[in-house]
Amino acid sequence: MGHHHNPNQPFSIPQIRFIPEWLKPWLLIVFIIVFNCTGGVYLAAVSDMVGSTQLLQEDIMMAGHASLVGMALFFAIMFRLKWAVRPKTALGSCILVLIAANLICMHTGSVPVLVGVCLVSGFFRMWAIYECNSTIQLWITPKRDMSVWFCYIYLMVNSTIQLTGIASILFSVWASWHYMYWFIIGALLLIYLIVIVCYKGIRIMPRLPLYGIDWVGMLLWGTTAMSVLFICIYGEYYDWWQSDHIWFATLLAIGSFGMNWWRSTYLRHPYISFGIFKIPIVPICVAIIIVLDLLLAPSHIFEHALMENVLGYDHLNTVTLSWVAIVGTIIGIIFTWQTFARRKWSYQRMLVIAFSCIAFYLAYFYFRIDYNLPKESLYLPVIARSAGYVMVAVMMLTANARLPFPYTFLHGLSFQNMFSAALAAPIGNAIVGRAMKVIMTRNSMLLSERMDGVELSVSYTQLGELYGMVQVQSLLETMKEIYGWLLMLAILCLIGLMLRYSGIRPMRVIEPTYKAIHKLIRRDMKLRFRLRRRSQALQS
Repeated sequence: MGHHHNPNQPFSIPQIRFIPEWLKPWLLIVFIIVFNCTGGVYLAAVSDMVGSTQLLQEDIMMAGHASLVGMALFFAIMFRLKWAVRPKTALGSCILVLIAANLICMHTGSVPVLVGVCLVSGFFRMWAIYECNSTIQLWITPKRDMSVWFCYIYLMVNSTIQLTGIASILFSVWASWHYMYWFIIGALLLIYLIVIVCYKGIRIMPRLPLYGIDWVGMLLWGTTAMSVLFICIYGEYYDWWQSDHIWFATLLAIGSFGMNWWRSTYLRHPYISFGIFKIPIVPICVAIIIVLDLLLAPSHIFEHALMENVLGYDHLNTVTLSWVAIVGTIIGIIFTWQTFARRKWSYQRMLVIAFSCIAFYLAYFYFRIDYNLPKESLYLPVIARSAGYVMVAVMMLTANARLPFPYTFLHGLSFQNMFSAALAAPIGNAIVGRAMKVIMTRNSMLLSERMDGVELSVSYTQLGELYGMVQVQSLLETMKEIYGWLLMLAILCLIGLMLRYSGIRPMRVIEPTYKAIHKLIRRDMKLRFRLRRRSQALQS
């Protein structure tokens, strides 16, 4: 923690020395930005990595999303790790793991090693971020208002994701994608030096041992998530369930999920309790997140294809959309902070506004998509979809804060993040990607049905250009059709949101103090020790 709980005393971070008090929170924010940029693999440079390695694009995507699965698995035990390990030890260990992960990812050609390292690095990256964020929480929101806190979280996360993509592309264009790794490793070494010199090896609260954690459950949940991820990313490559690989991943996902279900029936504290599914907040939030990522799947699949293959822009022009996305994120966060966090607008009103932004994004591309679309005309829809996304993301996490602390909240947070961070986007991309392939094949056949009648006097060069024009036109028609279907889905969601009245507001979303959470977990651990001794006495 490293801060005072008394509101009458000034905010301080006693575990850091040699640095002015006013500078300490800003230093930790710089740490958080660097940790957020440490992703194992950098998906923005996937084309360059595929070109210089023997890996498939699906391999790089699998590794990148495996890092997000590792991050989601961290949330279920974040309080326990906070009180089991000193801040200096935790940060130092996480930094060393992240440096080793970057070195391995930069040089390995083995897919299992790459994916496994990214999975582990995601867990330790989230641990380092949480260690810094929990230290400055009272500096951000002295009242521990989670609606304010999650505005800050998504401002940091989404902005750094875009900045990482910009940096990766610039390094790839100017030099090599390897330089991004060396830059991050250098930044991590600098942070490690600051931690070793400036951090005191003190403990803020009494230690709680890592007793009673369901490590097997953690492994099974990770297996389930990775299996679903494998199906979504490699499905098109292996032709879906025509392949034994996809069938094996499907059976593995069902088996590990069923094993977790069975174990939760007799374990007092499973890694993620299935009791959270009885609380309507959790499935509703997950369903909204999946629908949102399905509506935004064209931003991952179409936008770069449109700019590079149809409009003819290079990487440096394409990267400007990332700067525009950052602007949209900032606008969305400021609006959410002013209306949702401060004025306590209802969830329904905010969801209607957010989905209206998404519907505008889809409608704009549906009606305006064309060969001669100027780059500047893409700015407004990109701002709208970035703002709409962060608005929904902040609301869903804030709704999760209504769950009882600590265990139910942590389990709901971990399960929701497993979808919002790791699984929802690949699920949406898989659905839209499959639809794109089917519709584009049909459009190509319709547009080229008369090409068999082309006279033999036409040269091969002209015939190739003609086929190229057909492919570009079929791509454009396919994009327009999919945008239309998704626009209809967004309008249906808007109608449903407006018809279903809900006056729930983010009023009771104050996180308890760390001292109170510590007492709750310590009381539960004492009870478990008593039960264990009693059972041992009965057995003897």
